[in-house]
Amino acid sequence: MTDAPVLGLLLDVDGPIASPISRSIAIPSIASDLVELANGGVPIAFNTGRSDAFIRAEVLPQLIAAGLQSNARVWAICEKGSVVARITPAGFGEIDVDDSLAVPAAYADAIRDLVQTAYDDVVFFDETKRAMVSVEQRLDVSAEEFSTRRHAFDADAAAQLSAHRLGYEWGDTIVPDASGAVPFRIDPTIISTDIESVKLGKDLGASKFLALLEAEGAVMPLAWRTLGDSRTDYAMADWLHEQGHDVVHVDVRPADGVPETPYPVRHHSSLIHDDAGALYLGAWVRMLRGEADDDSSLR
Repeated sequence: MTDAPVLGLLLDVDGPIASPISRSIAIPSIASDLVELANGGVPIAFNTGRSDAFIRAEVLPQLIAAGLQSNARVWAICEKGSVVARITPAGFGEIDVDDSLAVPAAYADAIRDLVQTAYDDVVFFDETKRAMVSVEQRLDVSAEEFSTRRHAFDADAAAQLSAHRLGYEWGDTIVPDASGAVPFRIDPTIISTDIESVKLGKDLGASKFLALLEAEGAVMPLAWRTLGDSRTDYAMADWLHEQGHDVVHVDVRPADGVPETPYPVRHHSSLIHDDAGALYLGAWVRMLRGEADDDSSLR
């Protein structure tokens, strides 16, 4: 029987892997450590709200350049579980899109028009999304300016949902459709707003990843690490724990508040975002190598 991998990784991308400022992998060790882990038998999924186009442009080239091998088990689980593709040294495998989780095209068109007429000085409409509707802070706009305009955009996005007779939730606001259903949500992040099916989430991504591993006949890892920068990322670890897996979650932006959980949560005392992500990835590489680590809390 093949030995079980020491770890499995479910990784959010924006924040812990890609810089929220440059929107790219800015720390060289991140790609090289990811590849060493993957080539060493650690299954990895980028469990992200990003599109497959973003992963193809910003993540895939760095993994290939760092020497990703054909036997590595690496997946892109994009748009919070609605889009899945295998990552190989040759590029992306077949892209699987769950169209049942897509926002109606007419609503997407309305939000594109809204951005063009009222918000294109602060955000852009993400044309690469296949199931979600997303607008993202422009790179030439400060976080402060974006934050002052985001609520107004979110309110207009909610009004468009009502105009299209679509039920939704937005924070504490719940507006059912005519049948009483609430099929969509408005989900603000630090650099964007996503309008998406309520069925999407990091827990869906986690469940799809383990199903992919099982379909390949892979031996499940002895332990899991999940990595994220928002409260919604805890859903990965929640799901793994509920399924009986040994899991530790790493929060690289604990300023949002660290909830009580039945599993360990780790965060660095001073480093955040990809600086913290790089630190923990390095520690997991040493764990894979069987090397000692002065700070066991990084494991």
